[in-house]
Amino acid sequence: MPAFALTLATASAAADRPALKAGVFEPPRAAPAFALDASGGGQLDLATYRGKVVLLGFGFTSCPEVCPTTLAVLAQTRKRLGPQADRVQVVYVTVDPERDSAERMRAYLHGFDPTFVGGTGTPQQLADVRKHYGVMAERKPVGDSYSVGHSSSVYLIDAKGLLRAMMPYGRSPEDYVHDLRALLSE
Repeated sequence: MPAFALTLATASAAADRPALKAGVFEPPRAAPAFALDASGGGQLDLATYRGKVVLLGFGFTSCPEVCPTTLAVLAQTRKRLGPQADRVQVVYVTVDPERDSAERMRAYLHGFDPTFVGGTGTPQQLADVRKHYGVMAERKPVGDSYSVGHSSSVYLIDAKGLLRAMMPYGRSPEDYVHDLRALLSE
């Protein structure tokens, strides 16, 4: 295929995609695969959710504000999707493996939505996942304990497993619903 025709075909395919409110990855690329310990037991592997749109976030159960706010927004989003919510999976990967066991993550995430799945692993496994997604996480001392400063955007992965967009922190459930409905309609 001549280069011009390939460029035209690529531009046409991009033009056919619905406009998303989140920042888009253009062109979309395969979401980096990972295998972690799942909050419900067993292994967490993104390929398990092929056919669903995945909302992938990073955080920790001791987070005082950003993480619970994000998870509450994602829970509201699923409720507003109605029956379409069955085609969406929230996956939340810890940035604090020292405190976040699979059991602790299950209990924490269940408080927001029982369908949410958490992932944890060794510090090296989690560092590798963060590196592939460009996620920052930095442990900071707080009194006799610590907190973890971290990236707070949520990745939108389409039903084919392509990394499509990144929603910044602070966006409304309506923005998520808009983008999810657009991705679910493809």
